[in-house]
Amino acid sequence: MKPIRYKQPMVDEFVGDGYWTNELFYDFYERNAREMGDREALVDAGHRVTWAEAKRLVDAIAASWVEMSIPRSARIIIQSPNSVFGFLARVAGERAGLITLTVYPYLRQRELEYMVEKTEASAVVIPTVYRKFDYLEMYKGLQTQFPHLEHFFLFDDEVPASAPEGTHSLIKTAYERAEKPVDEKMLRERRLDPFWDVAILTTTSGTTGIPKLVEWPTAPRVCTSKGRVDIWGLNKDDITMAIAPHAGGAAGTLTYFAAPLAGAKTVMLEEFTPEGALELIQKERATAIGVVPTHLIRMLEADPSKYDLSSLRFIRSAGGYLSPQVAEEAEAAFQASITSDLGTQDKGSVSGCRVEDPPEIRRRTVGRMLPGNKVRLVDEQGNQVPDGEPGILYFRGPHAPAGYYRDEELTATVFDEDGWTTTEDIVKFDQGCLWILGRAKDMVIRGGQNIYPAEIEGLLNEHPKVSSVAIVGYPDREMGERCCAYVIPRPGETFTFDEMKSFLLDKQLAKFKLPERLEIVDEFPAVGDSGKVNKETLKKMIAEKVAAEQG
Repeated sequence: MKPIRYKQPMVDEFVGDGYWTNELFYDFYERNAREMGDREALVDAGHRVTWAEAKRLVDAIAASWVEMSIPRSARIIIQSPNSVFGFLARVAGERAGLITLTVYPYLRQRELEYMVEKTEASAVVIPTVYRKFDYLEMYKGLQTQFPHLEHFFLFDDEVPASAPEGTHSLIKTAYERAEKPVDEKMLRERRLDPFWDVAILTTTSGTTGIPKLVEWPTAPRVCTSKGRVDIWGLNKDDITMAIAPHAGGAAGTLTYFAAPLAGAKTVMLEEFTPEGALELIQKERATAIGVVPTHLIRMLEADPSKYDLSSLRFIRSAGGYLSPQVAEEAEAAFQASITSDLGTQDKGSVSGCRVEDPPEIRRRTVGRMLPGNKVRLVDEQGNQVPDGEPGILYFRGPHAPAGYYRDEELTATVFDEDGWTTTEDIVKFDQGCLWILGRAKDMVIRGGQNIYPAEIEGLLNEHPKVSSVAIVGYPDREMGERCCAYVIPRPGETFTFDEMKSFLLDKQLAKFKLPERLEIVDEFPAVGDSGKVNKETLKKMIAEKVAAEQG
C-alpha cells in the first residue's frame, strides 16, 4: 500500500542525506539475535525471552499468518496490554508484510467500530479478558458487523469454547510453529519497502472521541528512533521499562521503537500501581522508564526512598504537561534525568533534549531540532519573524508521517506540497533550544497585546500551593480578551487570587499578563484519552460563567 503523501524527490532527498535507510524494525531483532542472541530482549511477568528466542518466535508468528493466507498489506489490529507477546505480534506483523495498528487496551466498541471499518482489518490480536472486560465478546460483536474480520489471535494459552471459527492462541501458535523450519524466501517476498509501503498505523487523540488514523512507512520511524537513541545515549546495557502503555508514545517510543536499535532490553509492567512500578524498577534494575506525568506523580506520592532505584539513568515523560516543579522533585527523588521533547502522532517528531542537558534546559524547553528537521517561525499573517522573536512553529523533515490513512484531502490541510507543517505552537529559540510559549489558538490578545499562556503556567507551577494550572482567555467587551487561571491546588492547600497576583508580580511578570480571574477546580477536562488538558472546554466553561454573571 503506497503512502499517499510521499513523492520521489522527497524520498530521494531524505535517502541522499542519509536520514532514511533501507531498514525495518525486524532487521534490528535479526541483528541482535545474531550478535547477542543469548542476552535477554523482552520481559514481562510471565515470559523472559532472549534476542534469539524473540527472532525465532517472530518468524514463527509471521510464517503462520502467511500460511493462513492473510494477504500482504492486510491490516491487523493489536489491542495489547504491556506484554512480551504484544511486542512480538507487532514485529511479526511487519515481518509478514502486514500493516499493524496497535491501540490502547481501554478502547471500546465505539472507537473500534470506526477503526475496523476504516482499515477493513482482517485480523486482531487481543486478550480474551483483561481487567474484567471481555474483549473476545466485543470483537465477536464487531465481526458480525464487519465480516472481513476473519482471524482472532488471543494472548492466552487456551481458546475458549465460545470463540468463533478462526480463533487461535497466539502463544501456542508461536511455540508450535517455531518447532518447524521457516521458509525464509516466502517471508523475504513479503518484505515491506521502508519508503513506499505503509507499515504502521497510529491513532491521534481528538476532541470528538473518535481518533484519526495516521499512516507510516518504517523509514521515518526508524529515523526518529535513531535520533532518540542518540539523545538518550541508549546502548545494549540499558534496561528500558514500559510503565505507560506501549501503544502510546510515552513508553512505546522508548521501548518498542528505540530499544531494539540499541540492543537494549525491555521490561513491561502489565498493570500500573505506583508500588508495583517502583518494585519492578528495583527488581529488574531498569535504567530508563517511559511514563506519563500522572504515573510520575503517583510514584512520588508512594515514597521512592523505600526502594533501590540507583540503576535508573533517565525518565522519558510524555503525553501531557509535566511542570518544572514536579520534574525537579522527581529528579531529586529518583536521582535520574527527566527528558522532554516535541512531536505529534499526525505531524511527526520535532525536537528533544539530551539526557546530559542542564536541568533548566530539560525542564523548560523541548530541546534542539532532531537531525534533518528544518524550521521557520512566522506570525499570524504567515510572515517570517525576526531572529529571537516568538512565532508559530513550522517544520519539515525526515521524521514526519505519510499523512492521514487513505485521506489525501485531510492530509493536504496539514502538509503543504513541499512537506511543511505546523504544530501550531508559539515558540522562541534561545540557547539553541525551542521554548514553548503556547498554542497559536490558545494565545490571548488583551487590548492588542499578546499573552502566551505557557509563560504564566510555567511561573504559577512553581508556587508551592499549586499542583497544576491552565491559563485560558475569555471574551471581554473592553479588552477583547482577558486571562483566567484554572488551578488545582496541592492536597490540603487553599490558593487565593491575591496570592496568585503577588506571586506573579514578584516573578517580574508584566501587569497586563496577570490573570484577572482565578477558578479553583479538582481536575481538568482531558482531550480524548491523551491526558492533555482540553482548553477548549475550559474556555467554554469560563465564557459561560462570565456571561451568566453579567446577566
